[in-house]
Amino acid sequence: MKILNIVLCLMFVLFAGLQYNDPDPYVWVPIYLYSAVLCWLASRNRFYPKWYIAGILVYLAYAIYKFFDQNGVEDWFTKHNAENLAETMKATKPWIEETREFFGLFICIGALGINYFYAKKKRA
Repeated sequence: MKILNIVLCLMFVLFAGLQYNDPDPYVWVPIYLYSAVLCWLASRNRFYPKWYIAGILVYLAYAIYKFFDQNGVEDWFTKHNAENLAETMKATKPWIEETREFFGLFICIGALGINYFYAKKKRA
C-alpha cells in the first residue's frame, strides 16, 4: 500500500501540474492536490476515512454533473460515437475535455476508495 500511495501521490501532483494551461485550473489543481495529500498521508500510514468519504462524495457529485452536462460524457458517447479521447493531447472539442475530466474524477474516487477500505480493514 505504501508504494501504491506514493505512485498515486506523484501521479496526482503531475496531474495538478498539467492543469496550468487548463481553462479552469482553480478547480482542477485543488481536486488533484487533495487526492495527492491524502495518498501521501496514507503512504505514511496515516488514514483519514472521513476525508476520503468527503472527497468521494464531492468528486462523485461533480462526476454526475460532468456526465449529464452539455458536451459531457453522455454527449460524447451518444452524439460523437465515443470519439478517441487520446488522439491528441489538445482537447479541440468540448466533449473531449469534459469526458477526460470525468475520468480524472473517477481516478481520484478510486484512489480515495482504496484507501478508505484499506483503513477500515486495518481498524477491524
